[in-house]
Amino acid sequence: MKELIQKNKLSVAILTLPLWILLYVSLEPLTHAIVYSLLSLPQNEHLTNAIYFFIFEVPKVLLLLTLIVFAVGIIRTYFSPEKTRSALEGKPLFVGNIMASLLGIVTPFCSCSAIPLFLGFVEAGIPLGVTFSFLIAAPMINEVAVVLLFGLFGWQTALLYVSTGLVIAISAGWVIGKLKMERYVEDWVYKIKADHIAVEEEESSFNTRIDRGIDAIKDVVGKVWIYIMLGIAVGAGVHGYVPENFMAGIMGKDVWWSVPLSVLIGVPMYSNAAGIIPIVQALLGKGASLGTALAFMMSVIGLSLPEMIILKKVLKIQLIAAFAGIVALGIIIVGYIFNFVY
Repeated sequence: MKELIQKNKLSVAILTLPLWILLYVSLEPLTHAIVYSLLSLPQNEHLTNAIYFFIFEVPKVLLLLTLIVFAVGIIRTYFSPEKTRSALEGKPLFVGNIMASLLGIVTPFCSCSAIPLFLGFVEAGIPLGVTFSFLIAAPMINEVAVVLLFGLFGWQTALLYVSTGLVIAISAGWVIGKLKMERYVEDWVYKIKADHIAVEEEESSFNTRIDRGIDAIKDVVGKVWIYIMLGIAVGAGVHGYVPENFMAGIMGKDVWWSVPLSVLIGVPMYSNAAGIIPIVQALLGKGASLGTALAFMMSVIGLSLPEMIILKKVLKIQLIAAFAGIVALGIIIVGYIFNFVY
């Protein structure tokens, strides 16, 4: 039986999809049955609303995350960091910024890989601004953020986040490139010639790619599930106990200073998408404006403090400050635009 499954992984994956759909569409009636029938909680109570929110949102987000991470895990087998670097070599500035930002979405990335990728890009002669477009897009527009936004807010907000994230990554990288800030890269970076071992990439079978998708689920979902539960727990508390429109006076669109303040608060914070997005959803439900909430979320996810600390090993403080300032300014502009439009 095990050997049969190993040989027909694609068929098993396809047959699993209807089960996933059945679970997903059953979440609301199951939650209703658990909260009101099994637990016999009274309706329209603060505690009941908080518990209902938590029981419904946790499995919904985890189901969405599992499906998307599996798909992205397969897609990423076609986009190794080495292929990304090769694709960007020799590209002019603006075209390079666009390509780097798009490749940042599908290329595996974490804060710990920032320096190896940066050194590899510099060694290949990729312009500094193009490199920064990649470094901005990769952590900001990741599958966890997109899945959570889709699950909690809908596809329109998820698309909005991806689009504005790309605009910020492309624009910030282009500005950094135009400022000619190469002199603020540590001197030793340009002197080294990183040892490169050309590894011949073998053509993977689709069964192998499915294995990579399963590995991605174990890796990503295995790491972030606790943050998802904690974030949704905080969001449930806000959802159940914070009065309606309470946040309007602090994060509402009529408060002009709410966007820059949310970015200033978000920049030094360290959280991932799994922890911050459920909280943002609850804040929106209590009167926070979309532009201010998006600005806060982008500053927390896109301007990762650990990443900036790690990059200090290869960049001088002036370039790090310019990077953080330009990205923060882009986020603030996006926040104001969406507060104006919505």
